[in-house]
Amino acid sequence: MFDFGAWAAEVTALVWLGVAFVAAILEVSIPHFGSAFVGAGAVAAAAMAFFGFGVTAQFSTFVVVMIVSLVGLRSRLVRMVGGRGVPSRTEPLVGKQGLVTHDIDATVGTGRVTVGGEDWAARSTEPIPAGTKVRVEGADGIVLEVVRA
Repeated sequence: MFDFGAWAAEVTALVWLGVAFVAAILEVSIPHFGSAFVGAGAVAAAAMAFFGFGVTAQFSTFVVVMIVSLVGLRSRLVRMVGGRGVPSRTEPLVGKQGLVTHDIDATVGTGRVTVGGEDWAARSTEPIPAGTKVRVEGADGIVLEVVRA
């Protein structure tokens, strides 16, 4: 005799596995660590369907597994795979010495320095005349923050 309950559990499990498959395809196509968690939740829901649990339990498992895995793993995975991002051109210059090529006006925030053979916009908290040696203390974007050396 035909057992509708067993058939429905198998079909529901296959639907959840279909959702997981689509999520996996999306994750491979557009890697952003979002669809992977939908896939994990769908696999857990498929297991619930396979063992005969109702739709409410399946959906609840899907939501819980998706949210817990998203909150618990996404930031770590992005950090591991993503790396540092775009490297800063100014970071290696901090601590190096340079030479003021155009007077640094503390009021207006204008001036130029040469550091490591490259010309940079610079600013300081005090006026510094051209020809003065300076040390790079930091950077704000591509503007070096300098002090007298």
